[in-house]
Amino acid sequence: MKEKIKINPVTLDIVKDSLIAVSNEVFYAFARTSMSPIIYETLDYASGITDVHGKLLTQGNGACAFIGLIAPMIQEIVDKYGLENMKSGDVYIINDPYMGGGTHLSDIGMVMPVFYGDEVIAFVGNKAHWSDIGGMAAGSFTTDSTEVFQEGLRFSGVKLLEGGEICQPLVDMMMSNVRYPETAQGDMWGQIASLRTGFKRICELCDKYGVEVVKGSMERLLEQGSLISYKRLRELPRGTWEMEEYMDDDGHGNPVKLKVKVTIKEDEFIADFTGSSPQVISPINTGYSSLCAGVRVIYMSILGPEMAVNDGVFDPMRVIAQDGSVLSCHAPAPTSCYFESMIYSVDVVWKALAPVFPEALGAGHMLSVCSVVLAGTKQGNGEPFLIVEPTGGGWGASQGKDGEVGQFCVGDGETYNVPVEMAENRYGIMVDEYSLHTDGKGAGQFRGGSGAVRTYRAMTDGQLFTASFGRNKFPAWGTGGGKDGSYNYFEFHRKDGSVEGPMGIVARKLLNTGDAVRMVTCTGGGYGDPLKREPEKVAWDVKNEYISLRQAEEEYGVIVDPVTFTVKGLTEKREK
Repeated sequence: MKEKIKINPVTLDIVKDSLIAVSNEVFYAFARTSMSPIIYETLDYASGITDVHGKLLTQGNGACAFIGLIAPMIQEIVDKYGLENMKSGDVYIINDPYMGGGTHLSDIGMVMPVFYGDEVIAFVGNKAHWSDIGGMAAGSFTTDSTEVFQEGLRFSGVKLLEGGEICQPLVDMMMSNVRYPETAQGDMWGQIASLRTGFKRICELCDKYGVEVVKGSMERLLEQGSLISYKRLRELPRGTWEMEEYMDDDGHGNPVKLKVKVTIKEDEFIADFTGSSPQVISPINTGYSSLCAGVRVIYMSILGPEMAVNDGVFDPMRVIAQDGSVLSCHAPAPTSCYFESMIYSVDVVWKALAPVFPEALGAGHMLSVCSVVLAGTKQGNGEPFLIVEPTGGGWGASQGKDGEVGQFCVGDGETYNVPVEMAENRYGIMVDEYSLHTDGKGAGQFRGGSGAVRTYRAMTDGQLFTASFGRNKFPAWGTGGGKDGSYNYFEFHRKDGSVEGPMGIVARKLLNTGDAVRMVTCTGGGYGDPLKREPEKVAWDVKNEYISLRQAEEEYGVIVDPVTFTVKGLTEKREK
């Protein structure tokens, strides 16, 4: 056995922090070189570095849904090809939903081995949502696909570059099957460029500190993550908590059950989803990797959201799901809207543990990505455009804090919306409204955050609108005595004045010039008894139009002067 060399712990920590900086540089290098707004504006992607065994060392910020998906993607490539068959400069492409790191076909993963001399010492990987990857509908992910073959090109871990040389036949095939080849090719090279940045920086660390020091720092990262997570796990309450919920439906009117049993032991955190519905013929299925990513969000929330993400942190976590279920699907189940079941799985674990960890987990939030795809042509020049974007909404209140307003769901994380000015400039739409949805729901000692209202008006004929707005039947849940929030939905306002909706799911709905789609996201759930909210805060809520005068009196027991917006008195119910 090779003797482990002794390295100054200060040096190890310097290199360890340098690896984290490299991961962040890889992340931002891609944002600066991509061509899709969903990447460079929304930041719907992630990047990470693993050791030679595919264990995640550090990951750049981005979509929370991608937490921990880089490592299984890389492990899948290592298992398929073997380290001994890799060359410096190789890049592999993978988006198979049923393989390690899989989500839906739109999320393109790329993997590059990092060689120092003749030795593979690490891997750099990234995963990004391309605007289009072929399939039956513009934007590739749709709400009415019934099998994966309708959703676009599927790469089950194939070599895109060999020794630094591009596989041109593969690129030609890709570009012949996507609707926006120039954008796709730009995103492809942006991903490759960011991986090469990571390769270069890791080799520079090896030049400066020595390869053994760098590898030792990788081990230290994982060991520290594991030690901290086991220590914090031992400080948590132990027990078993269960929750069963239903998704709105599967797109065909059928209910979809999600069931979880969460067990916390001294040395283990187990989320068992046995008993959840079998996979369905609509595209809300998710693969096992993305289920694990969802559970990791709650796991990190209660152990410590400030902790650096690496595979050592997740050593105590175990996720169980039945093969062939809606949460661990297999081919040819469609997965283009995988985020619906994945985020519902987050929510069911969240709801089970919220009463146990009130300091970490608040009330229910908007839950859904509320994804929007709009394809058409621009006014004036007739050029094609494609919008692919999430929608912001309301978050639930928590212990000591009102809910956040107009934020993206837990699956999106560190992502952003496309600015109104840019949307109107690049797309064939006019943004009639972008405001807060102040319906006054989510009453509590701490109030649920407001959702958003966004209205797009078509400026040309023949535009096609596709959307999946989950949480359209069951409202955001309150906790600790707080009231439920509201729902997500959208409706169509035709040029002739007629209105269609509200709806939660639609595929390729036709919009002609002057037609508008009004998208509304929910207010989050409330936390605590509304009658305990400070009267002055209630008056402030009325003044700022978060709630009405009637809601102030009926829900909070506070009578507010409609002119001065000061507290006139309290109701008998409140005083009691």
